Amino acid sequence: MDNSIVIQSIRQKYDAVQDVLHERGRRVWAASEALQLGWGGISLIEKAIGISHTTIRRGLREIQSGKTKHLSRKRSRLHGGGRKHLTIHYPDLPDVLESLIDPVMRGDPESPLRWTCKSTRLLAQELNRQGYTIGSSSVRFLLHQLDYSLQGNKKTREGTDHPDRNAQFLYLNSHVKKFLQADQPVISVDTKKKENLGNFSNKGREYHLKGQPLETNMHDFPDAELGKAIPYGVYDIGRNEGWVNVGITHDTAQFAANSIRRWWTRMGQYRFPQATRLLITADSGGSNGYRSRLWKTELHKLAMFIGVNITVCHFPPGTSKWNKIEHRLFSFITQNWRGKPLYDLVTVVNLISHTTTSKGLVVKSAVDTNTYPKGIEVSDAELAKVKLTPHDFHGEWNYTIKK
Repeated sequence: MDNSIVIQSIRQKYDAVQDVLHERGRRVWAASEALQLGWGGISLIEKAIGISHTTIRRGLREIQSGKTKHLSRKRSRLHGGGRKHLTIHYPDLPDVLESLIDPVMRGDPESPLRWTCKSTRLLAQELNRQGYTIGSSSVRFLLHQLDYSLQGNKKTREGTDHPDRNAQFLYLNSHVKKFLQADQPVISVDTKKKENLGNFSNKGREYHLKGQPLETNMHDFPDAELGKAIPYGVYDIGRNEGWVNVGITHDTAQFAANSIRRWWTRMGQYRFPQATRLLITADSGGSNGYRSRLWKTELHKLAMFIGVNITVCHFPPGTSKWNKIEHRLFSFITQNWRGKPLYDLVTVVNLISHTTTSKGLVVKSAVDTNTYPKGIEVSDAELAKVKLTPHDFHGEWNYTIKK
């Protein structure tokens, strides 16, 4: 169970009984709770209710010696006895502590702790430097009272939101529905992360006999002879099928368009023999970005090759993780090859092709041995030949290319 949940539970139980407990009763109660929690229980109790570990250990000794049976029910001290809480001595302490935690928003932007790891030890040192007498354990207790906890970074931001972000999602979604209702193909496309080929460690774990893990290279320096695998995926949204074209040179717009062409010749034309149009949903950047002239000219060639009009709807900038292919295809491929070294292209294609899900995902894959050079420029005259019609709503993101 998460420690934060345990701490919250202990705090709630303590709040319910603390008014009827005297000093000895509190330490015995804390000690009994620590015993129930097992290893690490003393530390959790200390964080939750602020009773020091030495006091809890004293309570443990009393329980183990049987002295708790003879403890008086009367108060062990007169009212007002005992050490006063730090906030009694320093009423401004919580505010000062918060100003150290977030110096830019709450306190001095030039605080010496701005560029340091704010451990309880360093916070206590800074508070003592400012004239407060406090230890790291008390700092930890105060932070918990102020609803602070240790937390890592969370990847959620992909850039500044565009003002028409939600409107573009609605526009894209309406087009997907219209195409699917008309039994016209809708695909989600993107390039998966490039993978080094060779005997390299791959994230994840799988079952092996104890003490017999797969042995891989100590270092992950790319193998010049084996090179890299560049998987470009095409996911059929309506039929839950995927095609992955594994390139070996560069991730360019030519490579992206040829990946879609290979999907059409291997799978698409058989699934949609009556198709008159194709909808592609793609990220706003990369080899299939909306600013790429080469992407548009290559799509025009593709439209003429397959004989259908192609409509493209790009996801707004900073929203690539919303692309269906990310969590309906690529995530399952990653799960399927976790803990397995990608020795060569044959291994990559086999692992991709054998990816399945309980909902019936079908994936096919092949190696693309073509060479795709970088740096190809498209002139204004070449771009003018593309039969491209921008849509009324954000024509840079939404457009149709006729065959």
